[in-house]
Amino acid sequence: MSDIILEAVDLHKRFTRGGGLFAKATTIHAVNGVSLQVRRGETFAIVGESGCGKSTLARLLLRLIDPTEGSVIHEGQDLTMLGAGAMRALRSELQFIFQDPFSALNPRMSVETIIAEPLRLHTSLNAAERREKVAELMARVGLRPEMADRFPHEFSGGQRQRICIARALASGPKLVIGDEPVSALDVSVQAQIVNLLEDLKQEFGLTLVIIAHDLAVIRHMSDRIAVMYLGEVVELARTEDLFTAPRHPYTQALLAAIPVPVPGSAAGRKVLGGDIPSPANPPSGCKFHTRCPHATALCRTTRPVLDGKDHQVACHHHQTLPAPDLPLARASRRSPAAEARFALYRAASRDAELQIDTTHPNNPTNSKETTQ
Repeated sequence: MSDIILEAVDLHKRFTRGGGLFAKATTIHAVNGVSLQVRRGETFAIVGESGCGKSTLARLLLRLIDPTEGSVIHEGQDLTMLGAGAMRALRSELQFIFQDPFSALNPRMSVETIIAEPLRLHTSLNAAERREKVAELMARVGLRPEMADRFPHEFSGGQRQRICIARALASGPKLVIGDEPVSALDVSVQAQIVNLLEDLKQEFGLTLVIIAHDLAVIRHMSDRIAVMYLGEVVELARTEDLFTAPRHPYTQALLAAIPVPVPGSAAGRKVLGGDIPSPANPPSGCKFHTRCPHATALCRTTRPVLDGKDHQVACHHHQTLPAPDLPLARASRRSPAAEARFALYRAASRDAELQIDTTHPNNPTNSKETTQ
């Protein structure tokens, strides 16, 4: 069995906007030549500014949209070559968690029907067995099984995201992609959902691909990170390597912007100037040269390619750039004893979630915060 569960090969996605009798159509270059590999059992993160193409890439990886060019390989199969029937059958192994849990859930369907739908489509379980499985999944994600007959509007945002996670797990997938699965939630609830995803990954042997722009969340849960800028991957490395020794100027600027509890760390912080260029009119050469303090004539004319093995960088000058002095790299990490205490805390929190009752039987949003 190959160590690579999913691979993108030179993926491109272009959208056409406008056009008509007197207007010229505009081409949006959302994803431009992305190649990457996701290893079995890891948590692979894709990060970048809003508009960099990371959500489009996530949908391409599961063929929720078709690429303009390139291919997506899942365990030896090119997903772009599969017919509708074969792709539908493969959906049980590849699942998606959307950013907004409210819009991702059908408001006319009960929670039991929502979670049971993948079971009805991809398994041979009868109605009684599906109800039992739904109750089991709800309990596993921290929801009380007796809430199964309620509808999405009766739940809080954190509870709705737990419903989405339960639905994604129902078919027994091998790989789950989360498109900013915690960005729409309160900070306290984000931590609970992140811990839940980590626990489920270990329990079900999942491979996770997480799309995010919150680097603190990504550092907590990912094994490797790909940094995107204007539709391209500019750096790809192990999490600790990227956070402690970033090589691309864009990655360095992203990490320098993270606030850290180090006195005086804000003094002298380099702020990235300008806005991300329009994907309808991307710059020539290196896409980052319009904002890069180290850009040269070569950067303006020649597009760099990812260079390296374990730590890949798309920059002409990354080997000669001075090492950045990042407060984040100097910030202290948890000791083994502290990590053990946090693990005990998470275990206690999971046990408590299953015991907390709501203050009103018909209003689960009045329940304590830990049930979210």
